[in-house]
Amino acid sequence: MTSPADGCLFCRIVRRELPARVLFEDGRLFAFEDVRPQAPAHFLVVPKEHFASLADIPAGREGLLGEILLRARTIAGEKGLAGSGYRIVLNTGAEAGQSVFHIHFHVLGGRPLGWPPG
Repeated sequence: MTSPADGCLFCRIVRRELPARVLFEDGRLFAFEDVRPQAPAHFLVVPKEHFASLADIPAGREGLLGEILLRARTIAGEKGLAGSGYRIVLNTGAEAGQSVFHIHFHVLGGRPLGWPPG
């Protein structure tokens, strides 16, 4: 029996079945460079556990979301983005632009980012 995670692109990256430029990994999180960067710095932070989107994070898992944001901040600092600024984007659902259905936070920086974004 297969699960949604079996064919998930990001789950396959986390399992190292597909190549990625890894920036961070621990027991719960995985961060890697985006293969189609939209800014000079563009990386993703994902939980290793498969959740299709923010809508699928169960109550009681707020700590995981906090860990993701703090890890994004740390990596942004390591990339020299802390002083100039960076944007964290979370798309939830197809109409919001989510194309890979494994919750993921985009971190973009290294250039001025316009508003509104899309």
